[in-house]
Parts: sequence; C-alpha cells; structure tokens
Amino acid sequence: MKPPAWNDLALFAAVARAGTLAGAARETGASIPTLSRRMTALEEEIGRRLFRHGADGYALTEDGRELALRCEDMVRAAAAIETWRAVGPRRVRISCGTWTAQALAGGLRDWWSPDAAWVPELVRAERRLDIARREADIGIRNRRPEEPWLAGRRTRTVTYAAYGTAPGWIAVAVDTPSARWQARMHGAETVTTASDPQIALRLAEAGMGRVVLPTFVGDRLDLPRSGPVIEALTSEEWLVAHQDARHAPGIRDALDALAAHLTRGARPQTEGR
Repeated sequence: MKPPAWNDLALFAAVARAGTLAGAARETGASIPTLSRRMTALEEEIGRRLFRHGADGYALTEDGRELALRCEDMVRAAAAIETWRAVGPRRVRISCGTWTAQALAGGLRDWWSPDAAWVPELVRAERRLDIARREADIGIRNRRPEEPWLAGRRTRTVTYAAYGTAPGWIAVAVDTPSARWQARMHGAETVTTASDPQIALRLAEAGMGRVVLPTFVGDRLDLPRSGPVIEALTSEEWLVAHQDARHAPGIRDALDALAAHLTRGARPQTEGR
C-alpha cells in the first residue's frame, strides 16, 4: 500500500485544526467540496475512519486524533521549508580589507549575478574576522591559513607601491603590513595621519603627501607612482573558509566565483606606469 499523499495529509491537518470544512477551506484556499472528497479518499486509502460527521462539524475519531498527532511533525517541517524558501538566496559574508572590498564592489557584476543562489555580503575589516566563530563565511587574506580547521585557495600575488608627488608621507591608523612599513621606513617624514585608508588616498590626491596602495588600486588612478614596487609588502592572496562549511551551498559557489574573478584580474606588475 502506498503512503498517503503529502497534500492530503496537509489538508487533513487543516480540517483537524479547524474542526469544520469551512474553516479548513478558509485556511487552505481549497473549496469545501474538494476538502470533502479528499477526506473521504484519505479515509479509504488509510482504511480507517478519521472523522465523525455531525452538526457541529468534523470531530476526530480516536484514529483521527492519532493521525493528527503524527501529522504535527509534517506540519512543522512544511513550515520550516516555507520559511527557508521565503528567506531566498543564501547570504555569504565575505571579509576583506578596504581596497579588496572596494574593487569587488566596483566589479560586482563580473563575479556575481542577481539570479545566483547566493548573495554576497562584503564586510570591510582590516583585522581578521574569526571564521571559526562564523564572523565571516569567507576571508580574503594575505597569507595561507595555518589553522587546521581552515581551508585555503591561492588566488594571486598582490604588490604595493607608493603614490603621490608631495615630499611627505601620509600614515594610516590601522594595523596592516603597509601601515607598519610606512611607520618603520618613513615615520619621521609623516605629515599627517588618516584613520581610514580611503581618507589617506583623498589626502594624497589633494597633494598632502605620499600614500602606500596596492598596485591593483593605485595603477588605475591618476595619482603617479613615486617609486618601484615595495618588495617587502608583496604577498600571496588567499581565499579562506572553514573546512566544514566550504562545500555548503552558496559558500562553494562564492569561493569558485571569487577565485575565478581574482585570478582573472591578476596581471604582471611593472616598476612604473
């Protein structure tokens, strides 16, 4: 004997809750004649009487009450599925530094489309967010992960250079390799400090001093380079995700899309423009 159809059980659960066909019709949108036929067919298929038909409506028999209890898990599962469906595409949190976030946002349609089964959430952070604690699903980092619970995929080599023609230097009050290099090598020549890398760039463009930028940003600006690639800052870029989550729907698609985009965007670096 084949099991009862899911739809018939859902209609039965509605009739059991409402106690009348009219009430179940209002809840489900099915007509009263349709509900009557489906309940009769369900009783015949199960081989048990589920209702006592009376003036007060459809009262459950002992078998009916037993089936209603067994349908509760099905109803909860259906509600959970509907909630999942209504939520829409999987949101994937991608953590990266200022300049990578800016580049990804500016070229969004090159690596994501609105009909994808996932939606990117770009989280700009100069510090490393804790993927193990799910502060981010994916991190874009400047070195291979060492933690055994993290998986990494190399994308490209990132180089840095100084930009601007003014004699002084603009420091950035963040803890990054480029900020530390500027403080160590040119701290005495600092003319001002910006709290944000983008503010530092605006100041450099206004002629206040030089600023250190990744070449994938600086070489696309009108601001001239003021020296060669800074070899001490050259690093490998890695996509990092949790070992247990990297194959999850959405996260795997995001990793593949980002890897293809960042690898495609890699290009040879020269000493100047």
